[in-house]
Amino acid sequence: MREICRYNLSVDEWLERLPPEEKQIAIQFAQPIRNQKNNGNRPLPSRVLIDRSKLLTSHSRHLILDAVACLVDENCFGRSEMCKQFAELLQKALQYVGLPARAVLGTAYYYKNRKEIYHWEHAWVRLNDEVIDGNADCLSENPIFPKDVSVAPYWGPIKDMPSDRFLREDRSKILQPDEDVKELWWPDLKDLIDKQFKNQGVP
Repeated sequence: MREICRYNLSVDEWLERLPPEEKQIAIQFAQPIRNQKNNGNRPLPSRVLIDRSKLLTSHSRHLILDAVACLVDENCFGRSEMCKQFAELLQKALQYVGLPARAVLGTAYYYKNRKEIYHWEHAWVRLNDEVIDGNADCLSENPIFPKDVSVAPYWGPIKDMPSDRFLREDRSKILQPDEDVKELWWPDLKDLIDKQFKNQGVP
Protein backbone atom coordinates (compact mmCIF):
# COMPACT_ATOMS: atom_id res chain seq x y z
CA MET A 1 0.00 0.00 0.00
CA ARG A 2 1.16 3.52 -0.75
CA GLU A 3 1.96 5.81 2.14
CA ILE A 4 1.39 9.52 1.64
CA CYS A 5 1.49 12.77 3.58
CA ARG A 6 0.30 16.27 2.77
CA TYR A 7 3.55 17.35 1.21
CA ASN A 8 5.29 16.46 -2.06
CA LEU A 9 7.67 14.18 -0.17
CA SER A 10 7.75 10.60 0.98
CA VAL A 11 6.71 10.16 4.59
CA ASP A 12 10.25 9.27 5.64
CA GLU A 13 11.67 12.34 3.84
CA TRP A 14 9.12 14.56 5.54
CA LEU A 15 9.83 13.06 8.96
CA GLU A 16 13.58 13.61 8.53
CA ARG A 17 13.02 17.33 7.90
CA LEU A 18 11.06 17.88 11.09
CA PRO A 19 12.69 19.35 14.21
CA PRO A 20 13.53 16.55 16.69
CA GLU A 21 10.64 17.30 19.04
CA GLU A 22 8.04 17.44 16.25
CA LYS A 23 9.52 14.35 14.63
CA GLN A 24 9.11 12.38 17.86
CA ILE A 25 5.43 13.37 18.14
CA ALA A 26 4.78 12.60 14.45
CA ILE A 27 6.36 9.15 14.74
CA GLN A 28 4.37 8.50 17.91
CA PHE A 29 1.16 8.89 15.89
CA ALA A 30 2.32 7.44 12.55
CA GLN A 31 4.12 4.30 13.73
CA PRO A 32 1.11 2.47 15.23
CA ILE A 33 -0.76 3.05 11.96
CA ARG A 34 2.18 1.71 9.98
CA ASN A 35 2.32 -1.36 12.23
CA GLN A 36 -1.41 -2.02 11.80
CA LYS A 37 -1.07 -1.77 8.02
CA ASN A 38 1.85 -4.20 8.02
CA ASN A 39 -0.13 -6.61 10.23
CA GLY A 40 -3.36 -6.23 8.26
CA ASN A 41 -5.44 -5.18 11.26
CA ARG A 42 -6.45 -1.58 10.56
CA PRO A 43 -9.76 -0.51 12.15
CA LEU A 44 -12.85 -0.63 9.92
CA PRO A 45 -15.97 1.57 10.17
CA SER A 46 -18.38 -1.37 10.39
CA ARG A 47 -16.94 -2.46 13.73
CA VAL A 48 -18.33 0.60 15.52
CA LEU A 49 -20.88 1.93 13.01
CA ILE A 50 -24.06 3.48 14.39
CA ASP A 51 -26.36 2.09 11.72
CA ARG A 52 -29.89 3.46 11.56
CA SER A 53 -30.35 3.36 7.79
CA LYS A 54 -33.19 1.70 5.89
CA LEU A 55 -31.34 1.80 2.56
CA LEU A 56 -29.68 -1.27 1.05
CA THR A 57 -29.07 -4.04 3.60
CA SER A 58 -26.95 -3.96 6.73
CA HIS A 59 -24.45 -6.30 5.07
CA SER A 60 -24.26 -4.08 1.98
CA ARG A 61 -23.79 -0.89 3.99
CA HIS A 62 -21.00 -2.42 6.03
CA LEU A 63 -19.29 -3.91 3.00
CA ILE A 64 -19.27 -0.62 1.08
CA LEU A 65 -18.01 1.44 4.02
CA ASP A 66 -15.23 -1.02 4.83
CA ALA A 67 -14.14 -1.28 1.19
CA VAL A 68 -13.95 2.50 0.86
CA ALA A 69 -12.03 2.73 4.14
CA CYS A 70 -9.46 0.15 3.05
CA LEU A 71 -8.88 1.83 -0.30
CA VAL A 72 -8.36 5.41 0.91
CA ASP A 73 -6.33 4.49 4.01
CA GLU A 74 -2.99 5.71 2.65
CA ASN A 75 -2.20 8.77 4.77
CA CYS A 76 0.51 8.36 7.40
CA PHE A 77 -1.85 9.78 10.04
CA GLY A 78 -4.75 7.55 9.08
CA ARG A 79 -8.06 7.87 7.27
CA SER A 80 -9.16 11.05 9.04
CA GLU A 81 -6.91 12.98 6.65
CA MET A 82 -8.74 11.36 3.71
CA CYS A 83 -12.31 12.46 4.44
CA LYS A 84 -12.76 14.18 1.06
CA GLN A 85 -11.55 11.14 -0.86
CA PHE A 86 -13.67 8.89 1.38
CA ALA A 87 -16.81 10.92 0.65
CA GLU A 88 -16.17 11.08 -3.09
CA LEU A 89 -15.48 7.36 -3.40
CA LEU A 90 -18.51 6.49 -1.27
CA GLN A 91 -20.66 8.74 -3.46
CA LYS A 92 -19.48 6.91 -6.58
CA ALA A 93 -20.27 3.53 -5.03
CA LEU A 94 -23.76 4.49 -3.94
CA GLN A 95 -24.61 6.15 -7.24
CA TYR A 96 -23.40 3.01 -9.02
CA VAL A 97 -25.92 0.89 -7.11
CA GLY A 98 -28.67 3.36 -7.99
CA LEU A 99 -28.86 5.70 -4.99
CA PRO A 100 -28.89 9.53 -5.30
CA ALA A 101 -25.86 10.12 -3.08
CA ARG A 102 -23.93 13.38 -3.05
CA ALA A 103 -20.65 14.16 -1.32
CA VAL A 104 -20.70 17.48 0.52
CA LEU A 105 -18.26 19.80 2.24
CA GLY A 106 -18.84 21.75 5.40
CA THR A 107 -17.85 22.01 9.04
CA ALA A 108 -18.08 19.21 11.58
CA TYR A 109 -18.54 20.25 15.20
CA TYR A 110 -17.76 17.75 17.95
CA TYR A 111 -19.23 17.84 21.44
CA LYS A 112 -18.72 16.27 24.83
CA ASN A 113 -21.29 16.82 27.57
CA ARG A 114 -23.02 19.27 25.21
CA LYS A 115 -19.89 21.42 25.03
CA GLU A 116 -18.03 21.95 21.75
CA ILE A 117 -14.49 20.62 21.91
CA TYR A 118 -13.37 20.89 18.28
CA HIS A 119 -14.47 21.73 14.76
CA TRP A 120 -12.87 21.38 11.35
CA GLU A 121 -13.58 21.31 7.63
CA HIS A 122 -15.00 17.90 6.82
CA ALA A 123 -16.65 15.93 4.01
CA TRP A 124 -19.52 13.48 4.25
CA VAL A 125 -22.33 12.06 2.10
CA ARG A 126 -26.01 13.01 1.95
CA LEU A 127 -28.58 10.52 0.68
CA ASN A 128 -32.14 11.86 0.66
CA ASP A 129 -32.95 12.39 4.35
CA GLU A 130 -29.98 10.31 5.48
CA VAL A 131 -26.41 11.30 6.23
CA ILE A 132 -23.33 9.11 6.10
CA ASP A 133 -20.46 10.26 8.29
CA GLY A 134 -18.57 7.07 7.61
CA ASN A 135 -14.99 8.11 8.25
CA ALA A 136 -15.25 9.35 11.83
CA ASP A 137 -13.90 6.34 13.68
CA CYS A 138 -10.22 7.21 13.17
CA LEU A 139 -10.19 10.82 14.37
CA SER A 140 -8.26 9.92 17.52
CA GLU A 141 -5.33 8.77 15.36
CA ASN A 142 -4.77 12.30 14.09
CA PRO A 143 -2.49 14.53 16.20
CA ILE A 144 -4.53 17.65 15.39
CA PHE A 145 -7.55 16.33 17.31
CA PRO A 146 -7.98 16.73 21.06
CA LYS A 147 -8.07 13.45 22.93
CA ASP A 148 -11.67 14.20 23.95
CA VAL A 149 -12.86 13.77 20.35
CA SER A 150 -14.17 10.24 20.05
CA VAL A 151 -17.11 9.59 17.72
CA ALA A 152 -18.35 6.54 15.86
CA PRO A 153 -19.22 6.54 12.16
CA TYR A 154 -22.91 7.08 11.49
CA TRP A 155 -25.31 6.12 8.69
CA GLY A 156 -28.95 7.00 9.11
CA PRO A 157 -31.55 9.79 9.18
CA ILE A 158 -29.99 13.17 9.77
CA LYS A 159 -32.64 13.88 12.43
CA ASP A 160 -31.38 10.90 14.43
CA MET A 161 -27.70 11.76 14.22
CA PRO A 162 -25.84 11.32 17.54
CA SER A 163 -25.62 14.44 19.70
CA ASP A 164 -21.81 14.21 19.86
CA ARG A 165 -21.53 15.97 16.48
CA PHE A 166 -23.19 18.54 14.24
CA LEU A 167 -22.55 18.64 10.49
CA ARG A 168 -23.10 21.99 8.80
CA GLU A 169 -23.07 21.73 5.03
CA ASP A 170 -21.58 24.64 3.08
CA ARG A 171 -23.38 24.76 -0.26
CA SER A 172 -20.96 27.39 -1.56
CA LYS A 173 -18.21 24.75 -1.59
CA ILE A 174 -17.95 21.99 -4.16
CA LEU A 175 -15.89 18.87 -3.61
CA GLN A 176 -13.31 18.82 -6.38
CA PRO A 177 -12.70 15.46 -8.09
CA ASP A 178 -9.63 13.62 -6.85
CA GLU A 179 -7.42 11.87 -9.40
CA ASP A 180 -6.65 8.95 -7.09
CA VAL A 181 -10.36 8.31 -6.54
CA LYS A 182 -10.98 8.17 -10.27
CA GLU A 183 -7.84 6.36 -11.44
CA LEU A 184 -6.78 4.16 -8.52
CA TRP A 185 -9.60 3.34 -6.13
CA TRP A 186 -12.84 3.50 -8.09
CA PRO A 187 -11.91 0.71 -10.58
CA ASP A 188 -11.14 -1.62 -7.66
CA LEU A 189 -14.30 -0.67 -5.79
CA LYS A 190 -16.44 -1.06 -8.91
CA ASP A 191 -15.06 -4.59 -9.41
CA LEU A 192 -15.90 -5.45 -5.80
CA ILE A 193 -19.45 -4.14 -6.17
CA ASP A 194 -19.94 -6.09 -9.37
CA LYS A 195 -18.80 -9.29 -7.67
CA GLN A 196 -20.42 -8.88 -4.28
CA PHE A 197 -23.60 -6.99 -5.19
CA LYS A 198 -24.66 -7.50 -8.76
CA ASN A 199 -24.05 -11.23 -8.84
CA GLN A 200 -25.97 -11.76 -5.59
CA GLY A 201 -28.91 -9.54 -6.41
CA VAL A 202 -27.97 -7.08 -3.68
CA PRO A 203 -29.17 -4.69 -2.35
